[in-house]
Amino acid sequence: MTNRNIGKTVTDNLKKYAVTYLFIAISVLFIIVSGLDMNYVCSQLLLRLNRNAFIVLALIIPIIAGMGINFAITIGAMAAQIGLLLTINWKITGFTGILVAAAVTLPLALFFGFLIGKLLNKMKGQETIGSLILGYFANGAYQLLFLFIFGSIIPLNSNVTIVGSSGVQNTLNLTGSTGLYMAVDGILQVPFMISLYVVCAAIILWSVVKYLRKKTSVHKMATSIAIAAVIAIVFSIPAISGIFNGVNGGRRITVPVVTWIFVLLLCTFNTFIMKTRLGQKFRAVGQNRTVANSSGINVDRTRVIAIMISTVLAGWGQILFMQSDGIGTFQTYAAHEQVGLYAGAAILVGGASIDRATNLQALIGTFLFHSLFITAQSAASNMFGDAAVGEYFRAFLSYGVIALALVLYAWRGAQQRKADSLRLESDSKAKVAKAK
Repeated sequence: MTNRNIGKTVTDNLKKYAVTYLFIAISVLFIIVSGLDMNYVCSQLLLRLNRNAFIVLALIIPIIAGMGINFAITIGAMAAQIGLLLTINWKITGFTGILVAAAVTLPLALFFGFLIGKLLNKMKGQETIGSLILGYFANGAYQLLFLFIFGSIIPLNSNVTIVGSSGVQNTLNLTGSTGLYMAVDGILQVPFMISLYVVCAAIILWSVVKYLRKKTSVHKMATSIAIAAVIAIVFSIPAISGIFNGVNGGRRITVPVVTWIFVLLLCTFNTFIMKTRLGQKFRAVGQNRTVANSSGINVDRTRVIAIMISTVLAGWGQILFMQSDGIGTFQTYAAHEQVGLYAGAAILVGGASIDRATNLQALIGTFLFHSLFITAQSAASNMFGDAAVGEYFRAFLSYGVIALALVLYAWRGAQQRKADSLRLESDSKAKVAKAK
């Protein structure tokens, strides 16, 4: 490859992932400036990955289907909170309670997703803003349900309702007798270093198996093995492993295995469904609705299915979020409000766009986005002498990343249309010249 081609490749990569590289630089800067202990930063990062990864991954299918960032996953979170409320009301505890909440969430989220998909089909090309407005509209209905209908029209136990009035309590405790706190996270906790070694060994074994089955080349196998080996070696350095093992009085960082099994199952589902006939329909509709329709694909039905799947997955992700380590309480009227915004910003930070997303981008974006949330206050306090600046910076980044992604999407679309127009004009002139 020539220097010119290398330079063009690097330039294209920088343009494509400009937001991601910017966040990497800001994250490193904030970690340094904040002065926070690395054990604390790493433990908090893992906690936030545990809580948010599933929800962010729920955005992928609608993006591939050409429906943009589905901010209406907020409605899926509302369905999950209804499921959790009823589970608490029925006094079902532990992992069984989580399964019951998920079962209640499923039909509700499917129904809500069906309505959302139908509405978004009426506003093609404006799905991102449309889903955002739908989330705000649904929040009003949610408040009405929890303030007036629950406890009066729909009877509930006194342990979840406001004593002497209708409506649900503002805060419900998930700990103690409720038994939902860490009902999934607490099943099996494994030290981070052991988990890392197991994952690296699994990557090496899987690479070898794929090569033996002639599913990959020797070069790709060697690359995967080398990357896994380097990661294992680097994290074995005492200065780094000590951060995760809690040396010098820090917290020993552990991984909730069952939670990550669910996350990996969702990654597998997202990958597998794209290889099915339905997944090919998602891709076809996302690339060009007109061509997909002329190929015999029911575009509207396919889009509705994508939103229904996303809404259900977001609901289940909200259940995992609510039970996770460090939460412990259920903020009845506010727990869902920022779900869509933060998940949308996170996946965009990872390098996704309005029409393209992968599992890896979702996970990287979640990592980078929440690294800023952990360090922003301390970094702002050290830089400006006021921790409140960090809160404003968080909000600025959340909305700013989404705005930047929309601008880049519009700019790329305009550039593509211009290139297509020039190509058509050139082809037309060539045909005229040939005819002469």
